[in-house]
Amino acid sequence: MSMSAPYPIQLEFQAETHITRWRPLVQWLLAVPQLMVAQALRSLRGVLTLISLFTVLFTEQIPRALFDMIAMTYRYEWRAMSYALFLHEDYPPFDFQPSAADDGVEPHTTLSLTYPERLERWKPLYKWLLAIPHYFVVLALAVGAVFAVIFGFFGVVFTGNYPETARDFLVNAYRYTLRVEAYVGLLTDEYPPFTLAA
Repeated sequence: MSMSAPYPIQLEFQAETHITRWRPLVQWLLAVPQLMVAQALRSLRGVLTLISLFTVLFTEQIPRALFDMIAMTYRYEWRAMSYALFLHEDYPPFDFQPSAADDGVEPHTTLSLTYPERLERWKPLYKWLLAIPHYFVVLALAVGAVFAVIFGFFGVVFTGNYPETARDFLVNAYRYTLRVEAYVGLLTDEYPPFTLAA
């Protein structure tokens, strides 16, 4: 991957830091239906990834429709999570449009995956091993995310603004995790960078 080429999995987030003070107290509850759908889509993604394993082994490709469906599950999950973590106030849409490119329905966030025309036939058998160092980073980011959410909670409750450093950390941690999952989940052969930057 050249230094100028963007990584094939992109996540961007833009929203006002102002959040109504009562939102952290109830927004997670309002997000429950969305989170339930996201969990069901995560289960579907597991099945689709298993199918992808065989398509890559036999054809060196993931069918475009399958890839788009997997991308949709990630996009839906992120929209539900960003709302549940009160990063913004707009209720996410129940949107199931399968597409690798973001459809622009959610105004605050975009999540896009670049479709690979060809994947290495045997990489699915050992990519998960190559990603082991990333698993440790993801674990550390998950621990840091807990503290960022707590910090954000008190920031919003007391000031009405989500601390920008906490919000940026949560977005960057999710982006990092997404890239690792996409690599291990056969959506790209490009090794994820060890960076929180976009």
